[in-house]
Amino acid sequence: MIFHKYLAEFVGTAGLVAAVVGSGTMATNMSSDKGVDLLINSLSTVLALALLILVFAPISGSHFNPLVTLSEFMQRRLRASELVGYLVAQFSGGLLGTVIANLMFKNPAIFRSHHIRTGINLWLGEVIATAGLLFLIQIIRQRNLDSTAPIIISGWIGSAYLFTSSTSFANPAVTLARAFTNTFSGIALGSVAGFVTAQIIGALIGALAGNYFKLQKGVY
Repeated sequence: MIFHKYLAEFVGTAGLVAAVVGSGTMATNMSSDKGVDLLINSLSTVLALALLILVFAPISGSHFNPLVTLSEFMQRRLRASELVGYLVAQFSGGLLGTVIANLMFKNPAIFRSHHIRTGINLWLGEVIATAGLLFLIQIIRQRNLDSTAPIIISGWIGSAYLFTSSTSFANPAVTLARAFTNTFSGIALGSVAGFVTAQIIGALIGALAGNYFKLQKGVY
């Protein structure tokens, strides 16, 4: 049963990254308008994420994100023995998703991105995107809204794609995986550390905000 959880996280993260990278490549093949490209990329990601959460939630909880896994572990919803397995599945699944997307479009299986994404404005975007994600997950748990998670989570990510300066990576496994594709959705390997640091800060803010509203729920 534990293996099924790891496999679900592996396949789910691979599917998510394949959708992100593949749709970004398809978008640039279809249009030279960056706004259209981003819209295609975000729409595909939203649909894929919603479906993947729906399918794998009963098996693994549909984390697909190391920060979500760490949050679940810190709140004792995940055993220590499962933590490493989840993280390995997510990072390896993300890399496989990139390889699949690259090969689908006749690109090298792995070719490092040269798309530099750095700067305080982009890091702030990642803080906001990740904080919102972790906050919403906390609210979903507190109010027993698990059945609506596919809509809420994918809705936030899709919205954050379009309103944050960073286009809402909000996931260390996905961020690292995207360093190995020199396509629309890629990120230079040297930019990964800044994004992941911002994501960790955002996750802490989101988790703290979620806990605060949990403590305050009896006031309203």
